[in-house]
Amino acid sequence: MKLLRRSCLPSWPKLLGTAAVSGVATLLVARNFFPTEKKVGHRIHADYSAGDDVFARTMGQLLGPPLLEGNRVATFENGEEIFPELLRAIRSAERTITFENFLWREGEVTDAFAEALAERARAGVTVHFLQDALGCDALHGRAMNLLRRSPVELEIFRFMKLTMNFRTHRKLLVIDGRTGYIGGTGIADDWKGNGRMRGFWRDSHYRLEGPAVAQMQQAFMDNWLQTRTTLLHGDPYFPKLKPIGEEMCQVFKSSAGEGSDSGRLMLLVSIAAARRHIRIANAYFIPDQLCLQTLVEACRRGVKVEIITPGPDIDAQTVRAVGKMRWRPLFEAGARFFEYQPARFHCKYLLVDDVWASVGSANLDNRSLSLNEEANLNVLDR
Repeated sequence: MKLLRRSCLPSWPKLLGTAAVSGVATLLVARNFFPTEKKVGHRIHADYSAGDDVFARTMGQLLGPPLLEGNRVATFENGEEIFPELLRAIRSAERTITFENFLWREGEVTDAFAEALAERARAGVTVHFLQDALGCDALHGRAMNLLRRSPVELEIFRFMKLTMNFRTHRKLLVIDGRTGYIGGTGIADDWKGNGRMRGFWRDSHYRLEGPAVAQMQQAFMDNWLQTRTTLLHGDPYFPKLKPIGEEMCQVFKSSAGEGSDSGRLMLLVSIAAARRHIRIANAYFIPDQLCLQTLVEACRRGVKVEIITPGPDIDAQTVRAVGKMRWRPLFEAGARFFEYQPARFHCKYLLVDDVWASVGSANLDNRSLSLNEEANLNVLDR
């Protein structure tokens, strides 16, 4: 025993302490990739179609907010239409602006948005801007600093927190509680143009007017309250909204880190209710096994399935390669795939039987369906 120096003997308290710290760290990392959630694990069979009343009731009960009548939806395509419309809406605000965003990349577009938001705030409009930390390439860049010097209430979502892998991927803009915008567009120069230029994005964004705008506002409030802990309420945020159109709409949010499986539920039930056509466009189409099986079953019962994905101009070649490996059962079942060629493809929509549509920020991959904070607009037009 004398041959063993004291320094060579194991320090059990230190080893146990190190093991405990390592174990906690491992659990924290695991929590960021495998959140606890109520997840559907079995196939869904629907004895109703997307045009039936029971489908609308089911979606309302499963996803939370009901489908509301009396809405109007307009579509804007690519930066040449989207950015002028969003900036016009911001500049028209009289009382409140609520804005939640993922990608903010310094350039001409961010300068224009920062200047418009700051100008409205200086004019007395209450402006709330929630920007995801990971999606911003310059938290102290020119545009962000301009906003900080203005009366804009700027908050950075989940900056250096234990839930850092749960990002807000939502793209929400609500003007005066009356007009809302939702889609997939990033606030960056990469989205400029007409969607037909290499290195730039093809994308769509949507304007919503009518009673369902309040649901979009509530989706923003969800993360604003979590970040700022300040409740935004009353007529400036939730004015009385009268019917303005003919479409039934629903804005739902998914927040998988909190145990929600809303995006995946919506997808599975929509596919199961399809009787004639399913049209999907998505930038990152990597369905999990159950979603894949549900689509294959749709093909086998005679539903025409068509899917648009990015072509060779893509920001993540690995995603494209992995996706193609997953698609084989769909090919064999008769689904048709189309790859967008002129530019990078970032659209995200689901169309079922020409009566049901879901558009918004969610991709069809594990990150959007299991990790991200997402928001989608559902439209029933019978």
